[in-house]
Amino acid sequence: MADVKLLGLWYSFFSHRVEWALKIKGVKYEFIEEDLQNKSPLLLQSNPIHKKIPVLIHNGKSICESMVIVEYIDETFEGPSILPKDPYDRALARFWAKFLDDKVGAVVSSFIRKGEEQEKGKEEACEMLKVLDNELKDKKFFVGDKFGFADIAANLVGYWLGIFQEASGVELVTREKFPNFCAWRDEYINCSQVKEYLPPRNDELLAFFQGCARAHAVTSASTQK
Repeated sequence: MADVKLLGLWYSFFSHRVEWALKIKGVKYEFIEEDLQNKSPLLLQSNPIHKKIPVLIHNGKSICESMVIVEYIDETFEGPSILPKDPYDRALARFWAKFLDDKVGAVVSSFIRKGEEQEKGKEEACEMLKVLDNELKDKKFFVGDKFGFADIAANLVGYWLGIFQEASGVELVTREKFPNFCAWRDEYINCSQVKEYLPPRNDELLAFFQGCARAHAVTSASTQK
């Protein structure tokens, strides 16, 4: 049996991307909770360049960066395909995953920063949402008719964005401004392929991000990816 470990954080959407892929493939793994204020020797050894989570350790070899890990899982383990088979669709999936990852900092800043930095983040995040609102009209998934790679990358905007919004009181997304995006988000959260693997939206998760919003101490893209 393959030895698979995941170094991550229970509240991290980056960690949950990797867990999602492992569960889709049916891979058994050990989850090791990290403390970013006191990083473990294993994390520092496994990701000495960036010292970030998540890190996948497979048979003693470490792989870093959430979507790189997802692609590795797709290529390494048997089970349902995560990336599309068609080369053009694969390129599209990678494009949208990169687009979404590039906007993580802006989304986080919209909710936990203050003043000019927050306004700049909100402006950039709204531009992203305009693009997504146009792209996702009458669509259930980013690429084709099957849940896949880009949809995993979209977990921040599809699920965590709503938690950030509720926790911080900052209203970034409304149905009036982004009707197509909101319709897609509703489908996303309630899709059986998604719902099965999302963490429960419970008091613990909400309270954690409320505390982060108050303290402006949530870990941003500089500490995870």
